[in-house]
Amino acid sequence: MADEAQIIDGKSIARAIRGEVADSVAALVAKGHRPPGLAVVLVGDDPASAAYVRSKGRACEEAGIYSVQETLLPTTTQQELLGVIDRLNCDLRIHGILVQLPLPKHINEQSIVEAISPAKDVDGFHPLNVGRLAGGMECFVPCTPLGVRELLIRSGIQTQGARAVVIGRSNIVGLPMAQLLMGRGEGGDATVTVCHSRTADLSELTRQADILIAAIGRAGFVTGDMIKPGATVIDVGINRVDDAEAEKGYRLVGDVDFDSARQVAGAITPVPGGVGPMTIAMLLRNTLESAQTWARADVRG
Repeated sequence: MADEAQIIDGKSIARAIRGEVADSVAALVAKGHRPPGLAVVLVGDDPASAAYVRSKGRACEEAGIYSVQETLLPTTTQQELLGVIDRLNCDLRIHGILVQLPLPKHINEQSIVEAISPAKDVDGFHPLNVGRLAGGMECFVPCTPLGVRELLIRSGIQTQGARAVVIGRSNIVGLPMAQLLMGRGEGGDATVTVCHSRTADLSELTRQADILIAAIGRAGFVTGDMIKPGATVIDVGINRVDDAEAEKGYRLVGDVDFDSARQVAGAITPVPGGVGPMTIAMLLRNTLESAQTWARADVRG
């Protein structure tokens, strides 16, 4: 049996990035500038969203980032939410605004995303930032694909000249991931194929990939026989599957069947503990970079 794949430890890499962010925050404050500020807006009482928001708050505190949470009722109107965003856009203590998705069905998500100032759009979802990424210009990049690129770079995975396959075409992960991999410079210069649920002969394409990124939202979708021997496999998926033996009655798995994939891949991310921790680390770094931009403009309030 071939050696099992190297496990890419997202927890340890994210911990290092969060330490770097904390050092940079301290240096910014030492120069007399405000600490970076992040506002997270939560509409409703979805338990998973609430838990994720709490984890972001803890991460901010550890890094020295000022954070506020705006918790709104499920019955909040779109106009009321727009009013909160307008207030945060004007708040000089806030350098990043994140509206936790999904929103209640009566609120138009795109309208909310577009209401956030592009200069504070640390999620990278505003059309202006989306367009700048497509054009290869400086911008905020969605945190999950940005985290994947950082995993590749810090794990020494060669992207230049590599053949990459991204499974999934969402605006949040798949498409920006492809753009980052195709971009020039470190973590880029790859030849990229984007696949999705309607792709014909999917396995034939995935078996050609030196780097395979799964972000399709289907538990165990990618199996070992779909992977090129020695390839790097990045699993973005987080899916709940029933497990009577688990304490909570379920367990978290990725879009990749880990047990079969690790027998073939050269390197692989686990779920949990792979891409997930990187998403919050990149959110902190985006918020820091926003604050540094404001500091350069000497906007102190």
